[in-house]
Amino acid sequence: QVQLVESGGGLVQAGGSLRLSCAASTRAGSYYAMGWFRQAPGQEREFAAAVYMTGGTTYYADCVKGRFAISRDNAKNTVSLQMNSLKPEDTAVYYCAAALAKYGSSWSIRRENEYDYWGQGTQVTVSS
Repeated sequence: QVQLVESGGGLVQAGGSLRLSCAASTRAGSYYAMGWFRQAPGQEREFAAAVYMTGGTTYYADCVKGRFAISRDNAKNTVSLQMNSLKPEDTAVYYCAAALAKYGSSWSIRRENEYDYWGQGTQVTVSS
């Protein structure tokens, strides 16, 4: 059974930084892609960032581009999300997700239903 465990969430003032980590119970290099999604109160879950585990190409939502950085460490089975210049609108529960493979030509790293496994989420709260 694959488990993804997030850590690093918390309360931070606007302009501050946080680093989220996601530890996978199986070899991270065996995944096709891993990503971070977030869900703010009363809103749908949305894509934040993702990385292909082979090659390391990264993707970001426009609202976090230039402020967030996703990285992978296949040897340690972890994916991290460095969040800088945080804004109150970044407040959300952040979820780590892993995709085992690409299914079909329309597969999109930004689409949450492409992912096979999810963590339990970690709360990030940014105060103004």
